[in-house]
Amino acid sequence: MAKESRKFAQIVEKIAPHSQLLRIWSLAGGISAQMTALEIRHPDGQTQKLIVRRPGANTFGRNPLAAENEFQMLQIAQSLGLAAPFPVALDASGSIFPTPYLVSEYIEGKMDFAPAHAQDYAEQMAAHLAEIHHVDGTRADLSFLPRQPADLAALIGRRPPQVNAAFEEGRIRDTLERGWPDLKHNPPGLLHGDFWPGNILWQGEHLAAVIDWEDACIGEPLSDLAIGRLDLLWIIGRDAMQTFTCRYESDIALDITSLPYWDLYAALRLARLAGGDLAGWAAFFHPYGRRDITPQSFLEHIRYFINQAFETIATT
Repeated sequence: MAKESRKFAQIVEKIAPHSQLLRIWSLAGGISAQMTALEIRHPDGQTQKLIVRRPGANTFGRNPLAAENEFQMLQIAQSLGLAAPFPVALDASGSIFPTPYLVSEYIEGKMDFAPAHAQDYAEQMAAHLAEIHHVDGTRADLSFLPRQPADLAALIGRRPPQVNAAFEEGRIRDTLERGWPDLKHNPPGLLHGDFWPGNILWQGEHLAAVIDWEDACIGEPLSDLAIGRLDLLWIIGRDAMQTFTCRYESDIALDITSLPYWDLYAALRLARLAGGDLAGWAAFFHPYGRRDITPQSFLEHIRYFINQAFETIATT
């Protein structure tokens, strides 16, 4: 731990010379990156909290520029007035940690998986997602971001050795492969890429920030919408999902004809993320007071979501 402390002290000296490192603590909830919070005291006596974010091995292996891209994305988000952390520093030199890391402001807020007012919670999420999607995907300063289609082709077209039967993965892939060529697409926009309650920080009942922008890309806005719909369903409930969807549709003009297919895409994505460890998946929420989220309740919500997509496709 002393060795790690020295490394964080080096980071403080690089970004805020002559400042004192007061406290270090790990942040829970990070899946794709290791996050460490720092509290420092500047020479003028003012204190400040920061977050050091280091992409995990899987993230770095998938995209060696993950830290650089996220830092640049946070700069752009700030310039656009989006609710995102302020980027403080980026270090890709390898002088402190072997892989690049970024430093951002620490936002006083918390994840909320059991909101007291679910409808307002869902509406705020929808309004912020619409703000993100209003950003034109053809902007020159977003050209560094990956584009979505290649990832989708790989995900849908390449079947794993074993499909997740609990999620009806085989049927989902069959439906997507048949219907994908004829889908109606909206103009490409800025996508967060992982817009779910675990990437939202709240201050009381006010949405304070959307975090974890490492999966940001350019693509179909309905992709983000579907991911948000699905996660709101199984975490908060059907009414929250419906409120989220209706508010989003009222805030942005999009053709939602293809939404059922994107719902299936979101379910397929979740099937690959959850894998076979549904007990572990549910246990993530226990420290947040949600012991009612169980493998059984999780699957019940997922099957409802999948079935409503299949039913809509069958009647159109």
